[in-house]
Amino acid sequence: MSTFAKRERLLLADLLETAGPDAPTLCEGWRTRDLAAHVVVRERRPDAAGGALIKPLAARLDKVLQEYAAKPYEELIQLIRTGPPRFSPFQLKQVDEAANTVEFYIHAEDVRRAQPDWAPRELDPVFQDTLWSRLERTARLLGRGVPTGLVLRRPDGQTAVAHRGTPVVTATGEPSELLLFAFGRQRVARVELEGEPDAIETVTETKQLGF
Repeated sequence: MSTFAKRERLLLADLLETAGPDAPTLCEGWRTRDLAAHVVVRERRPDAAGGALIKPLAARLDKVLQEYAAKPYEELIQLIRTGPPRFSPFQLKQVDEAANTVEFYIHAEDVRRAQPDWAPRELDPVFQDTLWSRLERTARLLGRGVPTGLVLRRPDGQTAVAHRGTPVVTATGEPSELLLFAFGRQRVARVELEGEPDAIETVTETKQLGF
């Protein structure tokens, strides 16, 4: 049975393939080739991937990313499609779902929404609920650096506090859109913002959302 992570993986691979290696993405400074290299290194080079969080390893990560970005683009796409190596923990369904569902959804939108003619995807309610459960668990981590209070709210009224403080900005939207907002893609997330105008501008412009 297909999982959300596998579905989003294949969609991401298709989007990257269609866009080609030099298309823009929402990741600052990255073209599609760079994003593809990031996805492959994250799964296949744990010795370097830690550089995203551990500063002493950052130089090694940059070097490995450059090496992978220099590979044939078609090879990178195939590595994304086929998934992690045989003995990787990502091969376990539970690990794959936990680690990759949001990762691949976000990066698929990084490719889609960097194009001028993009439109929001129609996502089924079960997937929206899955994204919401992930967002609830990580909201405070994603919003820890925001200079205002920030509340994330679904249309049905369910809320998650991303940051306590004043003034408070409330972002309302579907979980998929709130997730993009909380991961720093504020300008393309389809959410409604409520609060003082200055606070809304601050939250919209901050680069402190996300990891």
